[in-house]
Amino acid sequence: MNKKVCDLILTKKTQLNHDNYLLELQSKEPLSAINPGQFVNVLIKDASSTFLRRPFSVHEVIYATNSIVILVKTVGEGTYKLVEAELGDKIDVVFPLGNGFSLPKKDEKILLIGGGVGIAPMMQMGRESKEARAEVHFLLGARSAKDQILIDEFKQHGSVHLTTNDGSMGVEGFVIHHPIFSKKEGFDRIYCCGPDPMMHAVAKKAKALSIDCEVSLENMMACGFGVCLCCVTKTNEGNKCVCTDGPVFNIKDLEWQI
Repeated sequence: MNKKVCDLILTKKTQLNHDNYLLELQSKEPLSAINPGQFVNVLIKDASSTFLRRPFSVHEVIYATNSIVILVKTVGEGTYKLVEAELGDKIDVVFPLGNGFSLPKKDEKILLIGGGVGIAPMMQMGRESKEARAEVHFLLGARSAKDQILIDEFKQHGSVHLTTNDGSMGVEGFVIHHPIFSKKEGFDRIYCCGPDPMMHAVAKKAKALSIDCEVSLENMMACGFGVCLCCVTKTNEGNKCVCTDGPVFNIKDLEWQI
C-alpha cells in the first residue's frame, strides 16, 4: 500500500472531555483504502520538545469527504500544540502506516476491547465488521465515568459494555473483570488495544478460553518506516518493528508469557 506524505486540512475539531479531542483531517485527493488498525504519523510544528513525528491510530475514515479522524489525548507539549490548531490549518501527515486487524467473517461474534485512548482504532474496526455482517460487541475500559467517551457513537456499530476502575460507570474494575468474558458468551475473535498490562491480561484470558486474539501494540513509533528501530518487539520469529510488521499482531506470534 502506497504511503503519502502530505498536508491535510483540519476541518473539524471536537473536544470530548477534559483532555480528549477528535480531529478531522481532509485530503485534497481521494483516499485509498485504509484498513482498521493502521495509523498515521503527524509532524507537530512549533513544539520545542517534540522533534519526531507522533503516531495516532486511525479512528475513522470518511471516504465521502476524503477525511481521516484521529483521537488525540493531551499529555504533553506536542499534543497540546496539535489540538490548538485552528480550522483550516495544514497538518503534515504520513499515511497509511502499518498493518491492520484481520476482518471477521460473516456471522462471527467478535469482541473489540479498548482501554483509554486504545479505543481509537475500534470505531473503524466496528464499522467495517458490522458491514461484514459480524456480531459486534465493544468492551470499553476507563478510569472513571468522566473518562468514558463516544459511547453513543460506538453503539451505532454494536453492543457496548463498559468498565471503570472506580465503578462510576459500568462494571467496577478492569476490562477482564467484565462478565462478558465468561465462557458462555462464545466469541470467535477478540481484538484489543490499550495499555500494555491490559493487553497482556486480555491475551491471557483469550488463550485460556481458546479464542483467537489480535492486539494493537502502542510502542513508540517515530519514523513509521522501520528505520529508527525504536519500536522493536520480540516475536516467535525474532525481533520485528511494530510500525511496519504491526502494530497489529496475533498473540500467538508474540513472545508474551501468557
